Amino acid sequence: MKAHPPAQSGVILLEALIGILIFSLGVLAMVALGATAVTVQADAQYRTEAMNLAERISSAIWTGVGRTVEGDVDPDALVGYGQLEGGDDCVFTGDDSTRQEVIDWVAAVRAGLPGSAEGMQQLAVNTARNNQVSITICWQAPTDPKVRHYTLVTYVN
Repeated sequence: MKAHPPAQSGVILLEALIGILIFSLGVLAMVALGATAVTVQADAQYRTEAMNLAERISSAIWTGVGRTVEGDVDPDALVGYGQLEGGDDCVFTGDDSTRQEVIDWVAAVRAGLPGSAEGMQQLAVNTARNNQVSITICWQAPTDPKVRHYTLVTYVN
């Protein structure tokens, strides 16, 4: 009489292969999670840098404007602070500011944020709206498919 092999031969090998497959997928998911974490951290760093740069020029404007004897902002104090105008998708047009602190600020923005090219920083001054100053900074990281922006609106009184 001939002995028949057991009906479940190779089941342990199959279970081991499935276990290795599940483990490998878990490891790949952890690697992908790590890459995403690095990307998100870099984006947060760029946003923090943009916020710091916007606060920097805002403080320079606040402390640099002339004031009247009563302490009010001189009506002509904000002239020349404007940096470019209008535009969509962070492509601003118009004239560059002639104030040295704005020129230095634009250079700091370009040096501090990746992909922050000429015409991607705007400083809009609206004296008709209680001396409203709107600061917009745009940048695009090397691996980012779209342009990011940060806008700070403040009033100089």
